[in-house]
Amino acid sequence: MPEMYIKQRLDRSVTVYDPSRAYDGYTLFAPHSLTNIWLIDMKGRPVHQWKMPTFLGGDVRLLPNGNHLRIHKYGDEPTSMLGTFGREMVEVNWEGKVVWKYEDLYMHHDYARLSNGNTLLNRCVRIPKEISAELKGGLRGTELEDGMYGAAFREITPDGTATWEWLGYEHMDPDIDVHCPLCRRHIWGYVNGIDVFPNGDVVGSFRFENTLAIIDRKTGAVKWRWGRDELGHQHNPTVLSNGNILAFDNGYHRIQPDERDPNALGYGHSRIVEVNPNTNKIEWQYLANDFHSFHSSICSSCQRLPNGNTLICESTTGRIFEVTPSAEIVWEFTNPFYGCREGMGLTNYIFRAHRYGRDFPAFRGRELSPDKVDLVLKDRETGVTIE
Repeated sequence: MPEMYIKQRLDRSVTVYDPSRAYDGYTLFAPHSLTNIWLIDMKGRPVHQWKMPTFLGGDVRLLPNGNHLRIHKYGDEPTSMLGTFGREMVEVNWEGKVVWKYEDLYMHHDYARLSNGNTLLNRCVRIPKEISAELKGGLRGTELEDGMYGAAFREITPDGTATWEWLGYEHMDPDIDVHCPLCRRHIWGYVNGIDVFPNGDVVGSFRFENTLAIIDRKTGAVKWRWGRDELGHQHNPTVLSNGNILAFDNGYHRIQPDERDPNALGYGHSRIVEVNPNTNKIEWQYLANDFHSFHSSICSSCQRLPNGNTLICESTTGRIFEVTPSAEIVWEFTNPFYGCREGMGLTNYIFRAHRYGRDFPAFRGRELSPDKVDLVLKDRETGVTIE
């Protein structure tokens, strides 16, 4: 298990907290460079942790029964060069014991536990060479020697039986779904986030196409696309109760200039967008007051909370914060846990974060107290163990 360091005292990790306007509950997150999963209270104090043996290959979410779902990654997966890590999906109980497992070397990033108890997996598959030869965009000469990969979804039952599968290359359009010209040609349809509509349709974030797309569950057709001229390698599409889609627009390789400064194409900045699939209009967005104060080029997430606020995870800074509909920050937390990872150095990156209300069924009958969490921490600068 990697060593864990902290940058500041845990009681200083929350820098903004307005109890009257923030959504009260507990926040779940997992640092990139550590294997632990944390549940913290509104003051940033850990009230529960799961000490896991491997790094995460995607999101981690709590289930109503108190278990959590996660993808284990090992780094030697056949598509690891694509950034698509995953060997097994596991369901882990409150005490940290694996109670369900499904092995698949090609799943990555995201999943959805469905209302029927099945699980929707996000995967990649090899694309036939005659199709990959026709694909447009990307940096020429960067193809893999053994061909390109592509997007795929698969629904499995608890016993691992596949009941539905979608292969992107059968339904995507080479003339419309064009790869980012600044990115390698190794995968067509690099999906980094999925969610499911009540009717079973799937929304996916196709990163290198700068596209949010809705897949018709019955026909497999791509029934809606949006973002080609708006988004920049976005993440984490979420279906809202009003039918709109919330997403984290990272802004990486975005071609659309910021509306506040048409000349600012080179400025790295992120935003949150809520788009209406019926009108293709952005009905709400969060933009920081200046270009540089909110930016994560990779990963990241956003969650619409029951009180109408939005929880945002700015991955590369380890920052999680909550904003009102009028863009006021009412809660802000910076991940104090650092770890060392090859290729990343010492970092407090977070993939995603989720807020659960105090009445969430997983917490019933469980004592959530900072006094119950055993921590062994080291100072980030000196490496000295902190009692």
